Amino acid sequence: MAWFLGLGIAGVVLLALSFVLDGVLEGLLDGISVVDGLLDGLLSLPVIAGFLSMFGFSGAIVLGSSGLGPVGATVVGVPAGVLTGWFAYRLSRALMRDSSGAVPRDDDLIGASGSVVTAIPADGYGEVLVHRAGQPVKLSAKSPVPVARGAEVWVEQALSQSAVSVRPVER
Repeated sequence: MAWFLGLGIAGVVLLALSFVLDGVLEGLLDGISVVDGLLDGLLSLPVIAGFLSMFGFSGAIVLGSSGLGPVGATVVGVPAGVLTGWFAYRLSRALMRDSSGAVPRDDDLIGASGSVVTAIPADGYGEVLVHRAGQPVKLSAKSPVPVARGAEVWVEQALSQSAVSVRPVER
């Protein structure tokens, strides 16, 4: 039973190491054409860790709860480990394919409303607070007319990644 428990514990430790050392093993073996791409799929660390831990723990459970012996524990542990490894492979593939939404661009700010944080002199720069992708962002702002602090403005044009041209909202 100690062998099976040792394999189960080794699988859990390998899984923890795969989280901590993500990509390190793949980087160490980079350039070896035989293993190129092999660690990204069915032989990735999470898959191997899932197989080892399920094989070890299910073998130990069978060995401790029945009279099947080590051969019977292995016969039960191997399919359980393969099934767990397959689930780990499918889950990791699904997570790797998951992509976030599109990255916001400077042009997405056009028409956004904001408020002046630092007063804007005529043809000079001040600061405005606008919301970009749901997050507040403070940007440098230029206006042809003076705009007081606290005034609401509309973004007319993105001048750069950190500067916009604004006009005051008329009420």
